[in-house]
Amino acid sequence: MDFSLGEELEELRNLAREIFTDHATPERLRAVETSATRVDDKLWADLSAAGLLAAPLPEEAGGAGLDLAGLCVLLEEQGRRVAPVPLWPAVLGSLALSAHGSAGQRAALLPAAADGTGRITLALEEFAPADPCTPLTTAAPEGAGWRLTGTKAVVPSPAGAEQVLVSAATDAGTGLFLVRRDAPGTTWTPAETTSYDLAAHLDLDSTPAEAVGAPGTGAVEWIIDRARVALAAVQLGVAEGAVRYAADHLSTREQFGRPLATFQAVQHQLADCVIETDAMRVTLWQAVTALEDGEDTEQSVLVAKWWAGEGGLNVVHRVQHVHGGIGVDTDYPVHRHFLWGKQVSTTLGGAAGDLSRLGDLLAGKAVTS
Repeated sequence: MDFSLGEELEELRNLAREIFTDHATPERLRAVETSATRVDDKLWADLSAAGLLAAPLPEEAGGAGLDLAGLCVLLEEQGRRVAPVPLWPAVLGSLALSAHGSAGQRAALLPAAADGTGRITLALEEFAPADPCTPLTTAAPEGAGWRLTGTKAVVPSPAGAEQVLVSAATDAGTGLFLVRRDAPGTTWTPAETTSYDLAAHLDLDSTPAEAVGAPGTGAVEWIIDRARVALAAVQLGVAEGAVRYAADHLSTREQFGRPLATFQAVQHQLADCVIETDAMRVTLWQAVTALEDGEDTEQSVLVAKWWAGEGGLNVVHRVQHVHGGIGVDTDYPVHRHFLWGKQVSTTLGGAAGDLSRLGDLLAGKAVTS
């Protein structure tokens, strides 16, 4: 397979890299981490002004139609700089509305999502260690709408989001539901995360909601697949950024009169990082291609998510290790890559859960073949 980016995606990557590099400096990151929302609103506005938030959306919604591939390019560049903006939940939520929402929902929400003035976040996880495709939160019909009851865990960056896409179970199957952030029956409990994102747990008590698509028609599976791939893209960037820090550090730091980079044990550590980063890249783009083509999607997605969880965490561990004591010093920027790598590796379930699901899938295929 040829996973090289086309001209449009190359241009998108170059512009995104320039903006993230200019804005996500260690000094700026430190300032945002102590702010009230932990979101870099200036960077968000600049991404919007450059058309990057809209780029993955369809042309009729004001975007460039670059879809999941475009989002993954943006997320990889964000991960390189560990830039604190809620890119993956906001843009993925907009893509879900575009794919499954009604004409009224798309008209009401997508223009603001495209220009960055209206933001969506995702409530896909729960406290019970279950598959996110089978939520415990329930939705009951009431007239033309629905009422949601349950608890969603670690909703990313709810501050500034106007709408929340919530996964819930119904008698007809699982579905996606649109909930106003301040709707009656919502209770938000702030939750600190490893990556400094100010997330929150969301309690729903007979909360009014709109269905996004008909429950039982695959909208939850659609968004979970793409969320796993989006997280793999973030993790790829995080790993690449960490390795870059390690290469710069080891080429200048000396021990016993020699650069650390010349020691064989250190070279082996970085070689393993490069191998795992390449594996993450290949499996990420294989999953994107599978979702575009509609073939072996679940298998490819789980493989990419597993590599992001297992390989990505290995990379940030090794990079921190080869930095020695300064690797855990919060005044040195590489620690953020470790924290982000840890957070991403457990979002939507850790590597062990992904591997278990992949094993069940392959065993099921073997039985039916």
